[in-house]
Amino acid sequence: MLKEFAELSTPLIADACVRLGEPLRAAPAGVAPVVTGQRVAGRVLPARHYGSVDVFLEAFTHASSGDVLVIDNEGREDEACVGDLAVLEAEAAGVAGLVVWGLHRDSPDLVEIGLPVFSYGRHAPGPVRVDAREPEALLSARFGEHLVTAADVVFGDDDGVLFVAADRVDAVLETAHTIHRTEREQARRIRAGETLRAQTRFDDYLARREADASYTFRQHLRRIGGAIEE
Repeated sequence: MLKEFAELSTPLIADACVRLGEPLRAAPAGVAPVVTGQRVAGRVLPARHYGSVDVFLEAFTHASSGDVLVIDNEGREDEACVGDLAVLEAEAAGVAGLVVWGLHRDSPDLVEIGLPVFSYGRHAPGPVRVDAREPEALLSARFGEHLVTAADVVFGDDDGVLFVAADRVDAVLETAHTIHRTEREQARRIRAGETLRAQTRFDDYLARREADASYTFRQHLRRIGGAIEE
């Protein structure tokens, strides 16, 4: 999956979801890689955190190579729920990366390990609690307003994290590649001296909007085959 994502980005995945009418399931703003430039893509391996690392170790026993551990720590800002040992164990289990709805610690060690880790940021204290475990602990993970399971794929890069239903991933990736090709050609033409306004026939759009106030720029782009907003 990471190979399929190699030439794409989360903005392109998001635009493809919009174009296809797929649910746009983005992680809350602020979730970012520990190391700038890290990318992750793979099947969701969900785990809900209750204060102990045991739930991660148990999740790893069910992991397939290339899975991405998606950790639900309720977006807490009072504790870091993963550090170097959990990340090393994830690597040993064949996990492709970790995406945390919460915080991490042991940042220098995570940089050295190199396995992609996404979180809200760093925090020194670890958990000092052990809460009651829910039956869904290894079946689903909440991430902001979204609920994700092993039937989802997660994509992450410097712009954020997105979740896509696994049975729609091929269509989303194909559309993202189409948008990417269109946008690269548009960028090439701008550098060659042809403005984006000329490429998108912006004067024509303004004239049509003047005649029909309901005519949107997105409709216009679809009519002419452009790709900017989606």
